[in-house]
Amino acid sequence: MSAAEPPFQQTIHELYSNHHGWLFAWLRRKLGCSHNAADLAQDTFARILSSREVVAGIREPRAFLTTTARRLVIDQSRRKQIEDAYLRELALTVESLSGYQSPEQILTTLEALEQIAFVLEELSAKQRQAFLLYFLDGQRQVDIALQMGISERMVRKHLMQALLQCGNALEV
Repeated sequence: MSAAEPPFQQTIHELYSNHHGWLFAWLRRKLGCSHNAADLAQDTFARILSSREVVAGIREPRAFLTTTARRLVIDQSRRKQIEDAYLRELALTVESLSGYQSPEQILTTLEALEQIAFVLEELSAKQRQAFLLYFLDGQRQVDIALQMGISERMVRKHLMQALLQCGNALEV
């Protein structure tokens, strides 16, 4: 440090040089983590620099640094509590919406339904009826045959033709 530097910078440089190691060790003991201690030690000096408090007249620099560091630990703890509460609420929201589709899933589903509707329009009336009764109403093939007045074999044939046309439409 040169003598031509402003007094504030010189004071900060001396404070950092003389007490950073001690503050880091103190924070490491308090926090039990050297990474968090290093971050908070730097944050302490950054807070002092940004506040531009008068540090020249400090009689007890270590007490000043520990007070500043403790305030940062408290701020960090409060932020962590808020983050945790937010994450809990977010998890509850996700749980309550678990049965719902995302907008992207809804769009994909609507596009698929639109494509199926176009394919169904191209089917014969009997193929379309058999398809809808089987896949939408969940009726058995024997019940569809009775309702439509055709054989079960014919129901299977209508279903196979409908599925083939759906498959061909998806390949395009």
